[in-house]
Amino acid sequence: MKRDEHEPAQLVCPKCQHQIIVYLPLDDLPICPECKQARMVIEELLDEGKAY
Repeated sequence: MKRDEHEPAQLVCPKCQHQIIVYLPLDDLPICPECKQARMVIEELLDEGKAY
């Protein structure tokens, strides 16, 4: 499977658990906009649909 040029990813703050969706690639992972204390980490790549 070929990866898209701009791939969505879900980021989560390890300190306050705030979540955002960004498009990769990024130069650097952002600082959490809520607590402004921790760098966000990739929780999940959103490249496939989910079935509930």
